Amino acid sequence: MKGGGVEHFVTRRQVEFADTDSGGVVHFSRYLIFMETAEHQFLASRGIDVDTRIQGKRVSWPRVSARCSYSRPLVFGDQIQIEVTVARCGRTSMTYAFVLRRGDEEVACGEMTSVCCVIEPDGRFTAIPIPEELSVRLDGGGSGS
Repeated sequence: MKGGGVEHFVTRRQVEFADTDSGGVVHFSRYLIFMETAEHQFLASRGIDVDTRIQGKRVSWPRVSARCSYSRPLVFGDQIQIEVTVARCGRTSMTYAFVLRRGDEEVACGEMTSVCCVIEPDGRFTAIPIPEELSVRLDGGGSGS
């Protein structure tokens, strides 16, 4: 991001019964959903829709990479905090780092990279430089609302 500052966002959620597997712990795949939801909340806090129109074109952020490391299990009812940090903002992509905590205890961490793309009328995705109007919002320049 142009300003060079580290962008940080925190959200909270409760683990739902539907998040758990037959062993009673959160299924590994749900952590990726928790992280993606936190990413979307971060973008919304900046006035950015995940799927929007810019200059008449449909622009979205498809995922190109995702990873998660697990250190402690979560169970139904746990209250968790998800910290989102913009680890890298490139010309066409954003990489987010995530830390999931239950209280003061880190339970998982991960990283996701999304590429800013135009979704063509025929369904193809074409990577584009992050538009200035989004870049300004990502730098904390307001919600644009």
